[in-house]
Amino acid sequence: MYGSDRAGDDAERTAFRKTEKKYKLYYENSKSTKKKKQPKQVDLSEVLDFKSISESFNQNGELPPGVVHVNCGLDRPIFGLENRPGFYFIPGALTLDEQCTWIRESLTNFPQPPNRTNHNVIYGPISNLFVAAKEGKVFVEEERSDNGLDSEPSASVSNGDSHRWKFYEEDIARSRGKTCKTVPASVLLRKLRWSTLGLQFDWSNRNYAVSLPHNKIPNALCRLAKRMAEPAMPTGEEFRPEAAIVNYFGSGDTLGGHLDDMEADWSKPIVSMSFGCKAIFLLGGKSRQDEPLAMFLRSGDVVLMAGEARECFHGVPRIFTDEENAEITPLELRFSDEDDRCFLDYIRTSRININIRQVL
Repeated sequence: MYGSDRAGDDAERTAFRKTEKKYKLYYENSKSTKKKKQPKQVDLSEVLDFKSISESFNQNGELPPGVVHVNCGLDRPIFGLENRPGFYFIPGALTLDEQCTWIRESLTNFPQPPNRTNHNVIYGPISNLFVAAKEGKVFVEEERSDNGLDSEPSASVSNGDSHRWKFYEEDIARSRGKTCKTVPASVLLRKLRWSTLGLQFDWSNRNYAVSLPHNKIPNALCRLAKRMAEPAMPTGEEFRPEAAIVNYFGSGDTLGGHLDDMEADWSKPIVSMSFGCKAIFLLGGKSRQDEPLAMFLRSGDVVLMAGEARECFHGVPRIFTDEENAEITPLELRFSDEDDRCFLDYIRTSRININIRQVL
C-alpha cells in the first residue's frame, strides 16, 4: 500500500493522482554529487490547517467556508466538512504523554509476534527488532546444520524452510558475512512499514484472517479509541476496537489513494491517530476523478471516518522531516533523556499512524 498508487495511464490523469503528485516530495536537480539534495518547493497555500482553524475558532468563532464545528460534548473543538458527511477532525486530541506512550508501543511492542508485519513474508516473525536496532545487532541467515555460530543468538525466527535468521553481534555477523546473507537490524527497522494488532489483516486476499493468532489490542488503546470515536458513533452505540493497522512512514514514503472497505459496518468509524512528523492528508470523493482536499496532520491529531466518508478515497502523499516543517519540538523535548534517545532518533524523520477499526 506504500508508494504511488499506479493503475496504468488512467491513474496518472485522475484528479486524485494529480494532487498526489502536486504535494509529493521531489528533489531539485543538481549537477554536483557533493551537495545535499534539496527538496523542491511546494505551494502549501491551499492545504487546510485545522490547528490554525481551531485557534481562530476559539478566539472569534469564525470558520473558513466548508468547515463546520461539531457539537458532541468533548473538551476540545471538533470539525467536519460540509461536503464530506462522516468525516471528523480533532486537532491536538492526544496529550504529549499519550503521544510518547504510543510511539514507544508502536516501535517496541506492536511489531512483536504473533502480530504480523511487512517483514513476515521474507524473514518470518521477528522478535525484539527495535531493541536489536538499538544495540547495533545484525540479522544473519544461515542454513540449518549442527554447527552454529560461535555465540548464542539474541533472537531467532524460522521461515519453515531450510534457512533461519538470527540476530548477532556485529563482529560475529561480519565473520559470517561472506557465506551468509546479513542485514543490519537498523535497516530492517527503517524498512518496517506496517504492523497489525487484534484481528490480523491478510493483505494478499484483502480480508481479515480471523483464525490467525494475534495479541489483543491493549486495553488502554481500546479505551482511548472508544473515547475518540464518540462523535462519529450512532446514537446509543459504543465503538468496539477489534483490529488496528500501524503504518510507519519515513522520508519520501507515501500512502497511495485507497479505500478502507473491508469492515462489515461502515457506519462505525475508523479512528486514525497521528504521531511524529507532520504530514499532508488527502481526502477525495467516491471517485478518483473527484479533486481531493489537502490538510495537515500533526502529531496528536485524530481523524474519524464513518458513513459516507468511508466511501471516499484518501491517502498521504507527503511527510515533512525537515526541522522547519516537521513540528515535533515538543516530542524532542520529552524524548531528551538518554534512555529515550533511540525513540528521538527514529521519530525525528518518521511518522506513525495507528488506525483502529470495528471489524465484525
